[in-house]
Amino acid sequence: MSTPLSSLQIGPHRVEPPVVLAPMAGITNAPFRTLCREFSGGKGLFVSEMITTRALVERNEKTMHLIRFDETERPRSIQLYGVDPATVGKAVRMIAEEGLADHIDLNFGCPVPKVTRKGGGSALPYKRPLLRAILREAVSGAGDLPVTMKMRKGIDDDHITFLDAGRIAVEEGVTAIALHGRTAAQHYGGTADWDAIARLKEHVPEIPVLGNGDIWSAEDALRMVRETGCDGVVVGRGCLGRPWLFADLVAAFEGRTAFARPSLREVADVMVRHATLLGEWIGDESRGVIDFRKHVAWYLKGFAVGSEMRKRLAITSSLAELRDGLDELDLDQAWPVGAADGPRGRTSGNNRVVLPDGWLKDPYDCSGVGEEAELDTSGG
Repeated sequence: MSTPLSSLQIGPHRVEPPVVLAPMAGITNAPFRTLCREFSGGKGLFVSEMITTRALVERNEKTMHLIRFDETERPRSIQLYGVDPATVGKAVRMIAEEGLADHIDLNFGCPVPKVTRKGGGSALPYKRPLLRAILREAVSGAGDLPVTMKMRKGIDDDHITFLDAGRIAVEEGVTAIALHGRTAAQHYGGTADWDAIARLKEHVPEIPVLGNGDIWSAEDALRMVRETGCDGVVVGRGCLGRPWLFADLVAAFEGRTAFARPSLREVADVMVRHATLLGEWIGDESRGVIDFRKHVAWYLKGFAVGSEMRKRLAITSSLAELRDGLDELDLDQAWPVGAADGPRGRTSGNNRVVLPDGWLKDPYDCSGVGEEAELDTSGG
């Protein structure tokens, strides 16, 4: 069975090839999106890190900085997190009326405790009426802007929600759904359930379904489309330290096999550019390099770099220091095929999901969930 090389339609926006950068807190800021877009040749859809609706409505300074887009970003895509329908509605109307973005994605997939303990992220779809109310407010407030959602299979194996959530999304006018084939309890451990993506596609044929989970290479993306019938792919941890993966994804969906295999010299140049962009975005070189530190291990995965040098590069605080350290490496190393492939980032699993008291007693009882459950900061 051949892989369909189609595009993806998100409202008025044609995404060709059907490849989306997953929102990742502290990662998919404007600098990282710029790198990924450059490697893709401007093709695909690149979503901001998670923005909390309360912080946006209150025009929190950090939040207003996070929603700044580069002039070349089109369409501009914002992911929102919210628990209170009224606050979500206010945030969406603000985006639409002030022209802050061209596409809105809603987060119902985050599994981290500070989100789920408030009933947000991957905990929220269990409360079916609350999910419906949020989607209704968002779609109503968005006007002509397309609204999509990203979710997980459910809270755990005993509380699966994705099929009900998918049907509610269709009924409330959501444009597309992305499904991460794991439960909240799995976090990022184990293997993503691609069969669930296929089931969702069959369950909601009216709108596009995008698959997410365990896409570490362009070949994985094509295989997911073949095996699940999904309309596109959402790539998260697979591009950590590898923004050139988007060049591979574009090539694969266009039927080409010329995949990026950068030498360490080329990787080092990308690292310095990434850190430089962060400094320019933050407005301070040192803070930019410090923010870049978390990316060092991802970029160097598989290359022959000693542990002491890895530690040294991970505590640099200036571009000169970063460049000097990289120049001491054997930069002629070829791409370490095999050693640099596979899982990246967090891999923990089988976690207890932190939920509000009594959350699982009744999926239709939404009492006690309101504006006070909104996070007041973004990026988590």
